[in-house]
Amino acid sequence: MNFMKINVRLYWPTMLVFLLVSISSCTQKDNTTESQPNIIIFFTDDQGYADLGTYGAEGFETPNLDQLAAEGIRFTNFYVPATVCTPSRAGLLTGRYPKRSNLHEAVLFPFSEGGLSPDEYTMAEMLKEGGYTTSCIGKWHLGHKEAFMPNNQGFDEFYGVPYSNDMDNYYYKDIDFQSPPLPFYRNTELIESGPDQQYLTKKYTEEAVKQIKNRGQKPFFIYLAHNMPHTPLFASPAFKGKSKHGLYGDVIMELDWSAGEIIKTLKEEGIYENTIFIFTSDNGPAKGSAKPLRGKKAQTWEGGQRVPAIITWPSKIPKGKVSDEFVNTLDLFPTLAKISSSKIPSELQLDGIDISEFLLDPDAKTLAERPFYFYARNGELEAIRLGEWKLHLKKSIGWNEKSEGEFQAALYNLNLDIGEKDNVATHHPEIVTKLSELATAFDAKL
Repeated sequence: MNFMKINVRLYWPTMLVFLLVSISSCTQKDNTTESQPNIIIFFTDDQGYADLGTYGAEGFETPNLDQLAAEGIRFTNFYVPATVCTPSRAGLLTGRYPKRSNLHEAVLFPFSEGGLSPDEYTMAEMLKEGGYTTSCIGKWHLGHKEAFMPNNQGFDEFYGVPYSNDMDNYYYKDIDFQSPPLPFYRNTELIESGPDQQYLTKKYTEEAVKQIKNRGQKPFFIYLAHNMPHTPLFASPAFKGKSKHGLYGDVIMELDWSAGEIIKTLKEEGIYENTIFIFTSDNGPAKGSAKPLRGKKAQTWEGGQRVPAIITWPSKIPKGKVSDEFVNTLDLFPTLAKISSSKIPSELQLDGIDISEFLLDPDAKTLAERPFYFYARNGELEAIRLGEWKLHLKKSIGWNEKSEGEFQAALYNLNLDIGEKDNVATHHPEIVTKLSELATAFDAKL
């Protein structure tokens, strides 16, 4: 008996140390998991700069997204690297200018044979290797052949359509090609052909909510790419006639509802505080508003590529900030890599920068001035921005030679002239030369 008591006394300190180490290890593991935030990118299609309440929308309300802006950072100088769908999505998911992926010209069609090369390293692959589950919900538009589809690009789950909703059963008379009814997939299985588009926003939202509720132990990345408000416009019966702006306003209000349902689910599940929610659009509007910007979708004027954007992370990003710092979707790849502690291959050449420190402390941090290049729908470099200056070198869309004459190099000070109305190229020839040389050199490298 005494022998046993002596052994207990001898071994108790050792046992105590073992227990403390075990508890510490468990705690450390839990903290590591908690330090990796869930990530949602809420990507709309053709939503203009002024198509959100907090950006001055007229005729409809967006209370959920306005509240989201109040809980994080709203950007006034946020850009996408293309004027249309396919190249913009390629840039977002690779962190690289679309020309690097050879997807910088026009968009992919149901008759296209190509897509985003499986050799490209996507955001989904990066986050998956960093310990995330990955899901693509909605519109893909980076190649409908199996090799280019989401499940071969780093996404564990895919629920949606392979290209734009206007390509549903469309006849391309110039090449005598009849596209099929819009395919709707769950992963690689075709589950519906020609879905009733008035329910697309609702279906995507319900799928996102379901995935959040049925998540596993890993942090998740959901890329929710809505089809709306790309034309043709569709809203569910619950939203038809809801706005004073007709069907377009109804569509935007349903998208706002979608964001609200997802945010509500995050809160109910107790994970809202540790979820990064990124809202933005793939390019400027076709039907909506880009006021006070000049131009629209498919144009390299500001209205074609400056878009609304909100980023929140309640536990980390301060509330109620409005930033005029220059940011673009190419920055999301390196930023999310840093925040999620995911690794980027050393040989991968990215065009975006890590803005994580700025997001965490926007009042104390500023971003370095850097050039941004505007590639037109025809694939050609048309403009460059550096700081307050934007130089247009040529113009393929958004300029009428018959009424306006041959396009000449045009320089605008965006700090003073956000609407690009006052061409000051003749007053600043040295800036025109500098930006022209920068643009030519960069394009030659690509």
